Formats: sequence, C-alpha cells, structure tokens
Amino acid sequence: MKIRQILQGKTINTIYSVTSDSTVYEALEAMASKNIGAVLVIDDGQLSGIFSERDYARKGILKGRASKDTLIKEVMTANLITISSDQRLEDAMIIMSDKHIRHLPVVDNGELTGIISINDVVSAIIRDQKARIDSLESYISGNPY
Repeated sequence: MKIRQILQGKTINTIYSVTSDSTVYEALEAMASKNIGAVLVIDDGQLSGIFSERDYARKGILKGRASKDTLIKEVMTANLITISSDQRLEDAMIIMSDKHIRHLPVVDNGELTGIISINDVVSAIIRDQKARIDSLESYISGNPY
C-alpha cells in the first residue's frame, strides 16, 4: 500500500497549520478545536516545521515557558522528516518507529500534499488485513470474491 492510498482513505485530509510567529497558545487552541495532536508550521507558503503536543510538553511547559508568550519558532521541530506519496506504508512504519514520531508530512516534488499520523497508519493496516481476511474466507467457502 502506498502513502497516496492512505491519504485518499482519510475521511478528513485537511492540513491544519500555524506560522512560526504564532504563539504556542494559539497553536494549542487550534489543535484542541480540531482534536489533533500536531499542526504544521507554514511560513510564506513553505513548510517550516511541525509543532506537536510532545514539543509543547518537552520544550515548553517543562522548560517553564508560558504558552501565551512563547512563539512557535522557539519550540517547533524544524528538522522535518517527510515522506512522499509514492512511498510504501512499510516505509512510514519504519520511519515513525525509528524516529519515535507520530506525524509525517507528505511532500511531493517540494510541495506539501498532506500529513499522516500513526493512527492513519494503524487504520490502513487494519483495513488491509480485514480485506485480506474477507477474501480468504470467501475463497475457503467457495464464494466468489
């Protein structure tokens, strides 16, 4: 399965973002209202980084920074790891596992095309396994699949 298929299978494929000059509080408000764990940081149409709940915990609150006074650029993850839509689901699993990350921006030819989360990956695996099981059950029972 390709990353492209995961993006197509998402019920909501909206990219939520803030700028690096947004405050941490503004980003947290956006994340809470959308019930998401991370937002992309986009400046002048270019992907600059990502800000996640983990960034907030480790680089913000635990360092004593006030969310209303701290800018995203001070706590975001700037060295982004991305994936392309032509890569495989297994590639995403390896990257997320090896790098201990939960969100992967999808970039094709330098252009941001989406974002996948660990939840998207797990859901895709479950859907794929269910389809395989259904197919095998049909085959075993002699029903056309």
